[in-house]
Amino acid sequence: MQSPWADTDNIALAPVNLFLGSNSTGKSSLLQALLLLKQTAASPDRTVQLNLGGAESGDFINLGSFDDVLNANAEDRSFSIEVDFCHRQRGSATPRVFKFTAEYRSNSKGVVVIDALTLGENGREFRVIRRGKGAYSIFGPNSSSQPLGKSRDFEPERSIAFSPEAIQLLGTDGRTVQDISLAILRELEQIAYLGPLRPKPQRDYTWNQATPGTIGETGANAIPALLASAQTRNGNELVRNVSSWLKRMGIADSLQVQRLGRSTRYAVMVERDGVCANLRDVGIGVSQVLPALTLAYFAPRGATVILEEPEIHLHPLAQSVLAELFVEVSKEREIQFLVETHSEHLFRRLQTLMAREQLSNEACRPYFVERDGAVARLRTLKVDKFGKVGNWPEKFFGDAVGEAREQAKAVAQRIRREAR
Repeated sequence: MQSPWADTDNIALAPVNLFLGSNSTGKSSLLQALLLLKQTAASPDRTVQLNLGGAESGDFINLGSFDDVLNANAEDRSFSIEVDFCHRQRGSATPRVFKFTAEYRSNSKGVVVIDALTLGENGREFRVIRRGKGAYSIFGPNSSSQPLGKSRDFEPERSIAFSPEAIQLLGTDGRTVQDISLAILRELEQIAYLGPLRPKPQRDYTWNQATPGTIGETGANAIPALLASAQTRNGNELVRNVSSWLKRMGIADSLQVQRLGRSTRYAVMVERDGVCANLRDVGIGVSQVLPALTLAYFAPRGATVILEEPEIHLHPLAQSVLAELFVEVSKEREIQFLVETHSEHLFRRLQTLMAREQLSNEACRPYFVERDGAVARLRTLKVDKFGKVGNWPEKFFGDAVGEAREQAKAVAQRIRREAR
């Protein structure tokens, strides 16, 4: 299936970002651009210029072939990704503004290659441009018209880095380019992802006493992360935080982990109203939201967390409390949330938090993805300081007032009909 995106335009991100829209409009593929860069930068093969997924065990996504990524109406059979971000070092009042732009195409052998790569910092840009027969030209900030050199050895690495030969050619600027690549790599490493499909809970879990590096795209490592937290000297902070949010959602009073005898197996127990039950025996909503709650506190401070459908299998009140989780954790731990959701309850609670002055409209950006035929369009929802949306799309969320009006009308008509 080809990409529905022809052009996203600029997408400004806030601490809390919501991506709303009907099914199959293109929300997931929009967020997958960051995961595509992340898995490419982490590739063990430095010559890979774009890792579409499926080859490495650590891949987050598998986008298929190059043609699957292209928009159906792409004229020159190429696509580009651009990311700008600010990084403020401790003790410095001036942020560093980094730029990454890469244009990709498939060569005659069907291999995805970079046509042009731009790395920049605070307005100074360095470029690698592909020429004929696989050679690349290098341009520095002061060589916009004439390249510094041209060679096959200047082929970029892992989408985000210049080759050692290109770095050497740049002389004293080579160190700057390396710093830019390292900053981009660190930002990509800080991205954590939880997909919409999560495993059913087990009655007990084998744990090897190790702390997992990530929660995993399905959340399979959430339980090992909780088990590791339970053994630390910091007072089991992760388990306490997760328990606190489960209680605020009204689906559990606390979470506990119990070792089964002297074995390496552990049970996760959920307490509610004085009754303690195995995670396997409680509602599926608890086990499905558990990875999302765990990730919010397990991800490194300052990370970017991508969540797809965190509200799955949750009742309306619990879905609403997720909005409070995103707002509070973004402030406490400087986490940036990118959330794909269909939950009206989650979005309505964000509006309420704005009206209560617990969330500014600058700190939350809701986007609506819609289709114009085969092409996806991104609409920025205009939200004022009271949480009111000025350009709300029609026929997405239900009309609660309208439904109540129609119900009352139907009741009146039925009463009159039955009274005859």
